[in-house]
Amino acid sequence: MKFTIAIAFTCLLACVLAAPPASQQEAQVLRFDSDVQPEGYKFAVETSDGKSHQEEGQLKDVGTDHEAIVVRGSYAYVGDDGQTYTINYLADENGFQPEGAHLPRAVQ
Repeated sequence: MKFTIAIAFTCLLACVLAAPPASQQEAQVLRFDSDVQPEGYKFAVETSDGKSHQEEGQLKDVGTDHEAIVVRGSYAYVGDDGQTYTINYLADENGFQPEGAHLPRAVQ
């Protein structure tokens, strides 16, 4: 069940990232690769407006009370300032953990 929810969320996120704002002309999908297996998945998408998204999810501790999905990925887009922004992330039992040069970092 968790895996199905994660797949649905991932597909929705990919659609949102690939959708161009109303003020721009429609972007074309340049590449879309997808591989869904019983205990994991991966996909990659690139569009003509400079957006890209790659992600891989894997079940861990399958069949136990601690079963969880671990998702690693990255996405990139061109901002209004013309700069390309890239976010790398990990999502697991500890939550969504994004990293990017433009994102603030917690002081420890």
